[in-house]
Amino acid sequence: MSDLTEQAYRDDVKAPSDLERASFTSYSDTDADLFLKNELEQEAGHSINYRNCSWQKTAGLLFSEYICLAIMSFPWSYSVLGLGLGLIVTVIVSLLVLYTGLIISDYCAAYPHLTNVCDIGQHLFWGKRWVWYLTALCFLLNNTLIQSLHVLVGSKYFNTISDNTTICSVVFGVVTAIICFLLSLPRTFAHMSGVGYFSAITMFIAVVLSMIFAGIQDHPGGWEEATALPIHWTAWPEKGTSYVSIMSAVLNIVYTFVGQITYPSFISQMKQPKEFKKALYVVTICELITFALAGSIVYVYVGNNYITAPAFGSLSGNFKKIAFSFALPTIIFLGSLYSNVSSQFLFQEIFDKSSVHRNSHTVRGWLVWGGLNAILWVIAFVIAEVIPFFSDLLSLMSSLFDCSFGFFFWARAYFKLKKLYYQKTEGESLNLVQIFSRSSLLTKLEIILNLILVVIGFYILGPGLYATIQSIVWSYEDSLYGHPFSCASNGL
Repeated sequence: MSDLTEQAYRDDVKAPSDLERASFTSYSDTDADLFLKNELEQEAGHSINYRNCSWQKTAGLLFSEYICLAIMSFPWSYSVLGLGLGLIVTVIVSLLVLYTGLIISDYCAAYPHLTNVCDIGQHLFWGKRWVWYLTALCFLLNNTLIQSLHVLVGSKYFNTISDNTTICSVVFGVVTAIICFLLSLPRTFAHMSGVGYFSAITMFIAVVLSMIFAGIQDHPGGWEEATALPIHWTAWPEKGTSYVSIMSAVLNIVYTFVGQITYPSFISQMKQPKEFKKALYVVTICELITFALAGSIVYVYVGNNYITAPAFGSLSGNFKKIAFSFALPTIIFLGSLYSNVSSQFLFQEIFDKSSVHRNSHTVRGWLVWGGLNAILWVIAFVIAEVIPFFSDLLSLMSSLFDCSFGFFFWARAYFKLKKLYYQKTEGESLNLVQIFSRSSLLTKLEIILNLILVVIGFYILGPGLYATIQSIVWSYEDSLYGHPFSCASNGL
């Protein structure tokens, strides 16, 4: 769809529906401010108000998303990459994710009608409806896999803390899914923010305790005197480390940082979307420090021979149980948050903005809302039982979805924003080559950076997916995973 065609389409539409909003091209700052003002005025008389998140509440959601269980996979990643290369990858990925987050913030400000990543996907790629459906499928799969991960880890937690030998692990998975379902029922993100802060704080305590316990314990988990191996760490990958192992370790790091899939949804419920950058800067600084310290300290004290993913399994005795217990709120809440994001997306496609079921507490509205969450948790539970592994599941999600939602989606968004800028300032439509030739040195470098993001995205999707699948195949051949719906304990 050309820009002129899109503009004509926008001019012809008087009252856009939710499905039509992704076809809009651009808005001036005045248009965006007027749009937000109108939305707030319309919601003022509703029982349920969606645009009520401050940047502080949004920061709570981001903290809960990033200060999460996946941090405890960093020591394993560092054991494969070596401490030096692990830290380098951590810093590079964190800065790239921060940069793409700033692009998303600018894009949502320029196109305020785009309220989720699916709308943005359609808007980025020529307004094609099939792009919306494909993006929606990936969006829901990504979120449901994350829910599955938390069902799996919840089962691991209950098996670990109870030293279970009698209760079927499937029961613990059911218990986890039910608790997560109940916590996913609030209708707006603002109501989940407070729990998000609590989740992030308790997970941070779990990470700090893990670092302390790794340093003071006599021996790491799994150590036996008769077969004891030395505790050692390396600065770089050990000789003979396979490409598959290195790629899996990198993808684990990428997965933990790449959370941009939820940014548009969070921004769409902010009173002042332009303040999203404040939350993003604060959270990025905190997460980078936390990830790097957790990965480094636990790895150095545990060493290559005893590292596990998650790293709670590398702690001994009660140290493992204590640290793991502080992670329980995150295990429960973060899965609930992703269920909430998916359910809100589906709910808002079922009921448009004028629907009383969307804006008020109706029986039908709550039945649909509860039903959507319940269906998602049933699917997540089944996936958790069929795919019972942790680090490879992180890598699988990273290679399948982070390629687009973490990298080349936002490179495309940058190019579209740059084109819009030249249309406004010079009154003409330029292609990328023309924009590059007229740009300053700094802008030229930024264009090159975004082209690199495209390459990274496709590399993760291609060789990255191959490495993940190969790792899963080898792990099954070595009988490292349990059987689907197994009653055997999967505790750490």
